[in-house]
Amino acid sequence: MNTTPASTKTARTKRALPCSSYQAEFAEQARKLCLLLGADDQDLARFFDVPPAMLQEWLSSVPEFAAAVRAGRTLADADVADRLWRRAMGYSHDAVRIFSHQGKALEVAYTEHYPPDTAACLFWLKSRQPERWRESNEHDHQAPVEMLASLDAAGERVKNVRRS
Repeated sequence: MNTTPASTKTARTKRALPCSSYQAEFAEQARKLCLLLGADDQDLARFFDVPPAMLQEWLSSVPEFAAAVRAGRTLADADVADRLWRRAMGYSHDAVRIFSHQGKALEVAYTEHYPPDTAACLFWLKSRQPERWRESNEHDHQAPVEMLASLDAAGERVKNVRRS
């Protein structure tokens, strides 16, 4: 005879249910989705066809699943950071061009160069050292009349240069 009250049994069953649909292979699938596709929690819930609350339950109660998601996201972030850094600094790589010469394919090896990208440099620096590289909110508080006069004078100089 079961002496456990029905309400206690139901509460225990509800706590156990969220992980009952979890399968061990989900951890590796989640790691790959995060690493290769940049999957967020909503993407993972859609992929596993579970409500977002169930995915959160897996993340909090299945250590290997949570570790796999963290590992995939960490590696993806590191890969993007590496590519942003290379773009900011400029880089070169070996490449091959294929030409048609007298009806035959001709492969020509060369080195492809990518110059440094100023926007990538600024993004990197603002992200890594925001206290030194953030855009300043301090403005030169010239009187609006003085600013307009200065803009008008600059416009006149441009007109005069164009006429010359």
